[in-house]
Amino acid sequence: MKLNELRDNPGSRLKSKRLGRGIGSGKGKTSGKGVKGQKAREGVSLNGFEGGQLPIYRRLPKRGFKNPFRKEYAPVNLGALARAIESGRIDGSQPIDEDALRRAGLVRGGKVAGVRLLAQGEIGRAVTISVSGASAAAVAAVQAA
Repeated sequence: MKLNELRDNPGSRLKSKRLGRGIGSGKGKTSGKGVKGQKAREGVSLNGFEGGQLPIYRRLPKRGFKNPFRKEYAPVNLGALARAIESGRIDGSQPIDEDALRRAGLVRGGKVAGVRLLAQGEIGRAVTISVSGASAAAVAAVQAA
């Protein structure tokens, strides 16, 4: 088989209906757009427009508050940290900071304000770790180790 012999399976691609090609085509003259009006024109954007009636997005009550300055923290569990130390991705004898966690692949995503240590899992060895935040149970577990 050669590259010029490659073909799609028969019937896998539908041919697009050709518009405005005469009355006999079934989509001639106005090309299925009806007659005049805003929707027959080019560049229509009527999303949310309800014919002058107050649109539903304005009728319904708005609740809550979206803080534009909210900080997102990447969660790292103690169990994941312990597995990374055992596999050699993180050197447990050195102090562990957020850059080390990012290099080891425990922190993903560029738009995080910092790392928060959580207590899911167990850590069996003493480590020195500096992160943006930690749960009380995680702090207790690291101090106990």
